[in-house]
Amino acid sequence: MSESDHWAFPESVQPKPGDVRFDLSGALDSVVQLRSEVPEDAFTASILGTERLGNGVAIGEERLVLTIGYLITEAQSIWLTTNRAEVVPGYPLAYDQVTGFGLVQPLGRLDVPALALGSAAPCAPGDDVILAGHGGQAHALKAKIIAKREFAGYWEYVLDEALFTAPAHPQWGGAALLGMDGRLLGIGSLLVQEALAGQTVQGNMIVPIDLLNPIYEDLRTRGRANRPPRPWLGMYTTEANGSGQLVVAGLAEGGPADRAGVKRGDLVLEVAGSRVASLAEFFRNVWQLGSAGVEVPLTLVREGELVHVKIPSADRNDFLKKPQLH
Repeated sequence: MSESDHWAFPESVQPKPGDVRFDLSGALDSVVQLRSEVPEDAFTASILGTERLGNGVAIGEERLVLTIGYLITEAQSIWLTTNRAEVVPGYPLAYDQVTGFGLVQPLGRLDVPALALGSAAPCAPGDDVILAGHGGQAHALKAKIIAKREFAGYWEYVLDEALFTAPAHPQWGGAALLGMDGRLLGIGSLLVQEALAGQTVQGNMIVPIDLLNPIYEDLRTRGRANRPPRPWLGMYTTEANGSGQLVVAGLAEGGPADRAGVKRGDLVLEVAGSRVASLAEFFRNVWQLGSAGVEVPLTLVREGELVHVKIPSADRNDFLKKPQLH
């Protein structure tokens, strides 16, 4: 048992078998610990680290492990650990940057139940759910959905409708969001702060499972979704609190924006002549210009002066190390 397993939620916030209409123990056994190792010279190593620890969920007859993609990006080795402390190596089969899902192929028999997939579409704020990490009932948390809304992340990522739950699970990455029927509703992605009843609370952002169904077969058989890659700029852009301004907070070294002369601290004003007022609008305006490789004209404000740049976009996958099957 790893050091990360030497804790437990208070019993008062753990789900109990008598509280649900399904085999709670079996469902929780579907959640495995996922540990990955990434080379030091990997493109994402400086941001995401070289050792990543989180969770994954066994699904389907093949017991493929569904997780959040940042845990397995550029991984050279993956280890899956069950609640019975059985360890199986894994292979990073796919990472879909549009949804954020990652898929791992166990390289051995993963002797756990497969979790049935549900749908997040009927979920509403106030609904009871369970957020479960590896470790069984002690690492499962009774929670509620507190919001369903759009989410935009600085790494050029937008979900039209994400789920937000509270209280927060401390090991959210790849955690399983279960409905009260025991079906998988989503995969844990982030720790966030949300406004609830006039207060700010810590919670988790969850990627809805509904986004998996249209791409699952492609991820399983081709390693990526059957869609053109989106144009990627390598700009870490944020919304300045309360100002309505989009600020370049960082740049991927050697990425398209970096090479085109974008600077940290620049304000993003327009995409191809169209004013943008939110992070999601900025990304969507870039993506609607075409697929990866399209030129992206930006109007920036730098030290009070307008700056016009044209960024030859790229496919983010071209910057990432590819997995090797040993």
